[in-house]
Amino acid sequence: MKCIDEVPAGELKGKRVLVRAGLDVSLDKDGEVIDLLRIQKACPTIAYLKDAGAKVIILSHIGRDPLLTNEPVARALKKYFPVVYVADLLGPVARGAVEAMKDGEILMLENLRQYYDLEKANDEAFTDTLASFGDIYVNDAFSNSHRPHASMVGIPKLLPSYAGLLLRDEVAHLSEALDPVHPALAIIGGAKFETKDPVIRTFLTRYDHVCVVGAIANDVLRVQGHPVGRSRISDHAPERDVVENPKLISPVDVTVERLDMQARVKLPKDVEEGDKIVDIGPDTVAKLAPVIADAKFIIWNGPTGLYEDGYTSFTLAIAELITESNAKKVIGGGDTIALLQENGIAEEKLGFLSTGGGAMLEYLLKGTLPAIDALG
Repeated sequence: MKCIDEVPAGELKGKRVLVRAGLDVSLDKDGEVIDLLRIQKACPTIAYLKDAGAKVIILSHIGRDPLLTNEPVARALKKYFPVVYVADLLGPVARGAVEAMKDGEILMLENLRQYYDLEKANDEAFTDTLASFGDIYVNDAFSNSHRPHASMVGIPKLLPSYAGLLLRDEVAHLSEALDPVHPALAIIGGAKFETKDPVIRTFLTRYDHVCVVGAIANDVLRVQGHPVGRSRISDHAPERDVVENPKLISPVDVTVERLDMQARVKLPKDVEEGDKIVDIGPDTVAKLAPVIADAKFIIWNGPTGLYEDGYTSFTLAIAELITESNAKKVIGGGDTIALLQENGIAEEKLGFLSTGGGAMLEYLLKGTLPAIDALG
């Protein structure tokens, strides 16, 4: 995998460079970008190409609604660069804008999800049209690199292709996580245990401790014989060999929300039928504290509780412990990072912030991703 900064700047001047960026960001009710992490992480590659005199054409998607546009994303990018947004992707307006570009200019085309069926199917004609806009292709969308889509794996077959600076950094840091220094700790949250099970099993063979939090911890507690009330659980429960693995750390106390909407901390055995587990508890944080302090490598993906319902205090407590650690750290998952940013956790002490959630976990499971393989 070659990185675009291996190409001398002189060879980029005047070239049309298609940058597949990972700018699938959250918007507030007014349609403004909430989380700037992915915007900021995209800047180094764009800046390198702009400064080299390339004509930078940004391809990206946003959300799942094909009616969403990249206009708010372009507005956010304008805080860092002069960006021209074109409300077209395949048509004459887009082609005319590309043909009119001057060296060093930046153009953002419309949401790829407006043609999601073609994008998802890696449609040949769709891919050909996208590729015709550029002379060089750069993949800087690590967060989407687990998807074998046209803009991810199709275009690299048609153009000279390189990794962007962000993709290079993601791979470098996550490669360390594949074979971590010890003691190593993995903290994994989220829902749907069946989707996390392969990664957790892998971590149990490579890490000294694997802590489960979030909704998947409910599944572990259930297999351990504890009641989970009306808590969210997965369709498929974890196997006993996972639950009983001595490296696995599960909650020793939980925060529950009762039917009257009041929150209480309880032992797992005391969860009642009307209780909903919404977070871990303080004793679980205390149990993790020495493990975090002793670790030399920490990877974390997923909040500890239902942050969207306001249960954030124990996620933030874990984050504070991690900032005090001297370990190498990789933190992923947009929900986790956005929450930490919103609450003023010192980012420089959190280690490497990955833009990938699902892509991060799949890379850690397989050691590569379809779009990385496509770069050769």
